[in-house]
Amino acid sequence: MNKSRLEAFTDGVVAIAITIMVLALKVPSGPHWSEVLEMAPVLCAYLLSFVYVGIYWVNHHHVLQLARQVNGRILWTNLHLLFWLSLVPLVTAWAGNYPLTPAPMALYGMVLLMCAVAFRMLVRSLVANEGPDSPLAQALGHSRKKELSIALYLAAIALSLWYAPAGAVIYVAVAILWLIPQRRKEAPQ
Repeated sequence: MNKSRLEAFTDGVVAIAITIMVLALKVPSGPHWSEVLEMAPVLCAYLLSFVYVGIYWVNHHHVLQLARQVNGRILWTNLHLLFWLSLVPLVTAWAGNYPLTPAPMALYGMVLLMCAVAFRMLVRSLVANEGPDSPLAQALGHSRKKELSIALYLAAIALSLWYAPAGAVIYVAVAILWLIPQRRKEAPQ
């Protein structure tokens, strides 16, 4: 089955998630910088979530670019990923409105963890469909970033329940980890 509908639907869901996040931002209550500074937690939560959604969108694009086709399993695993990505605006708003508090920080991490697990499931489904010797499998290689991210999310969730700022620092660190380009073998064209 052609992959173009899956890509278009995913692009739409990602665009809607980002739109919901930006629409949740309120205009400062006055014309002074102090009103913007009061919004700092909400703006920081938005920025971090925007980066995360962007990371998933870019990585989704890269893996789908190398896939030749999709099947029903891939469609369902992609929907699983989109479900968790669609919750990012909700947990972003909660974490931004109640900055560095245990429950919002832990739930934020749980959604990030599930996004990572869902993306990993999608990649595995794509590789299974394309084959272990496919250009996709060769390009992906054996990165430890995925496993490290999941371990860090688990640690951050636990730490958030004890000391929420520690969880927030880990969420930022994982985003930075994914922003650092990784050397990969180029897939044959």
